[in-house]
Amino acid sequence: MEQTFIDLRSDTVTLPIPAMRQAMYEAELGDDGYGEDKTVRRLQEMVAARVGKEAALLTPSGCMANLVALLTLCERGDEVLLGRDTDMYLWEVGAMSAVGGIYPNPLPNEPDGTIDPDVLEANIRERDIHFPKTKAICLENTNNLSGGIPLQPTYMASVQSVASRHGIPLYMDGARLFNAAVALKVDVREITKHVDALMFCFSKGLSCPVGSILCGSQGFIEEALGQRKMLGGQMRQAGIIAAACIVAMEQMVDRLEEDHENARLLAQGLTDLTGIELRNPVPKTNIVFFKPKQGSVEEASRRLAAAGVGTLPMGEWLRAVTHFGIVDSDIRRAVEVFGSLWT
Repeated sequence: MEQTFIDLRSDTVTLPIPAMRQAMYEAELGDDGYGEDKTVRRLQEMVAARVGKEAALLTPSGCMANLVALLTLCERGDEVLLGRDTDMYLWEVGAMSAVGGIYPNPLPNEPDGTIDPDVLEANIRERDIHFPKTKAICLENTNNLSGGIPLQPTYMASVQSVASRHGIPLYMDGARLFNAAVALKVDVREITKHVDALMFCFSKGLSCPVGSILCGSQGFIEEALGQRKMLGGQMRQAGIIAAACIVAMEQMVDRLEEDHENARLLAQGLTDLTGIELRNPVPKTNIVFFKPKQGSVEEASRRLAAAGVGTLPMGEWLRAVTHFGIVDSDIRRAVEVFGSLWT
């Protein structure tokens, strides 16, 4: 009997649960371009309350949500401070510059994904006709390249203090925000209360087929509506998307701890292999980075895929992400595959 492919490339490969498919089928629909889709409105109100913000806006993707946020916060020629090891800087096709004319100032991330608050403060520009205006600070939580490490609320507070002293909005790319909250064992508002605006994804660990959401003040979201329209993100009967997202908020958050446990199980199995080097031996959430001690990560990924395990090369490391649909028996079989290739 052929064994199932164990796909650890990303938590974006998750499939919707039956309750999501049923909710999509039964969703009450309207034209969201006119604000008439009741299911979208219900989702946006639910999410805004959940994260402690006044309003929220459904978008097709996290990349679009981040770009909408920056276009709302900045004008052409303005500057944003962000980490050089963040998705917004590395993997969003330079959208802030290409579309918004916004200047990114990438600052070094610490191994835990943070940016030193003193470094942030030192890079806020004085008002001078020779300089772009620093108009936003952006953080990523959890930080992907650190291995999914959540940013502590105390750290968020320290960056909020810097931003407030200079009258600069603090924005959070919280694509895996609920992974952070579950790992830290805090209400999500203990994280989100420190930022002016944020987004998170439904299509990663929360297992929806599509969708992200942008949250902030009422005024911010009203401005963001126009930016979403400009980017082609205004949808019509979007309740079929929102219905699955509502189920995700109700049923898929608490189970994220299972993914974290499976990531730790995977890392423990890899620790015992002499041919593998781990970047984060004790994962905080659902991301494990590793590499073979000999050979390229691209070749290692091809060998693993041929043996039935999907991983993603990212620079000098391979990434494995645990998610809904991956169970502990899959992890044990994946470890066996690793052991057959690297003892």
